[in-house]
Amino acid sequence: MEFINEEYIQSLIEDNALLDEKLQIEVIEKAKEAKGLSLKDAAVLLNTTNPEILENLFSTAKEIKERIYGNRLVLFAPLYITNLCVNNCLYCAFRRDNRELKRRTLTIDEIGEETEFLIKQGHKRILLVAGEHPKKSTLDYVGKAIEKIYSYDINGNNIRRINVNTAPLTLEDFKTLKSFQIGTYQCFQETYHYQTYLKMHPDGPKRDFAWRLFAMDRALQADIDDVGIGALFGLTDYRFETLGLLSHAFNLDSRYGIGPHTISVPRLEPALNAPAAQKPPHAVNDKHFKKLVAVIRLAVPYTGIILSTRERAELRRDLFSVGVSQISAGSRTSPGAYKESKDAMAEHQMEQFQLGDHRPLDEVVYDCCDLGYLPSFCTACYRSHRTGDRFMELAKSGNIGKICAPNALATFQEYINDFADEETKTKVQKFLAKEIEKLDEKTKNAVKKMIEKINAGEHDVYF
Repeated sequence: MEFINEEYIQSLIEDNALLDEKLQIEVIEKAKEAKGLSLKDAAVLLNTTNPEILENLFSTAKEIKERIYGNRLVLFAPLYITNLCVNNCLYCAFRRDNRELKRRTLTIDEIGEETEFLIKQGHKRILLVAGEHPKKSTLDYVGKAIEKIYSYDINGNNIRRINVNTAPLTLEDFKTLKSFQIGTYQCFQETYHYQTYLKMHPDGPKRDFAWRLFAMDRALQADIDDVGIGALFGLTDYRFETLGLLSHAFNLDSRYGIGPHTISVPRLEPALNAPAAQKPPHAVNDKHFKKLVAVIRLAVPYTGIILSTRERAELRRDLFSVGVSQISAGSRTSPGAYKESKDAMAEHQMEQFQLGDHRPLDEVVYDCCDLGYLPSFCTACYRSHRTGDRFMELAKSGNIGKICAPNALATFQEYINDFADEETKTKVQKFLAKEIEKLDEKTKNAVKKMIEKINAGEHDVYF
């Protein structure tokens, strides 16, 4: 665990020399090269309080994100298949000692029903989520769930990429998970502060800090190309958490040449009978939250930053402009909640945490367009073997956008044709046309040919 150097991280947080505003401006100028930042550089920016420098920080984060990923926002939805868990995390409603939570593990057929609902909303990628339970969320169960999800095709619409968020696995089990044709393997450390970690995980398998910390190493060693890390902000000082998260990202990149494909930034939200969630030990306000997102974008410019529906719509809109590149939409955090979404009470009795953004997918899509962001349902890289080091090469060089932009436009045209109602179709179609006109002539012609195929009834057109 030597790469999470708590003494060094704390020294950076307490170093008054990093409050130098001239130094802060110099670091922002360095960040404009889109080559990333050191841990000390990140600490400099986390200590920024000057409103003018903060605005410079935010605008630079937006500039770097758009230089690499353009104005695209990738959309997905989580699919919870079981809320049974043997862990006792003090911030989670799924915790073992929560006797009031209604427990449920979906059957494979019920997983199919949830899948059908998500496809009919327009989703193309999902994050499969399962509580940690040796008998209920077995690897065999996860494999059958993935097979069921991939088997659905509704008039050419289907789930084309399944990312997975499960408990850490052994090297051999990760190899099995790889065989299920997953996209990104995702697992959050929750907190990188060791004593806080032990306090928040009083018992259960999750109490083993090192086993969880090195899960990504085992996943990469098992040839899972893409991994996603994250921290639950609110358990300890947000500056420590951000620097711990970045230390993890830097270590993976240094050892494997593959940094995190995604970094998630959930904030602690209220959850049924979860003591730490009722009163966060180190609550992160909106101002600090926006700052840490921007710092992560500048420190790890190639990564996809994921923002969930934990946050309310107004704040999500604001955070889009400081580096977020992937968002969940129309989410539910309890098993079976999509099909049974009209039963709010039953959902509350099974959900992992409270949501801040309850809008359905179509409303989020149209809102993105109003804000000037291109909704993307693209999953082409996964099917074209642009993953792992190949993806990293494209992202770090800033060339991934040359592929992402055409595929994002094609998938959005597919969404418009199949899911947009007549009232909004004209508006978003005009937005898409303007996006096409931004392209160079060669790419524009290629995109127009792709869209011609889609308008003729083809689905899943990509390159």
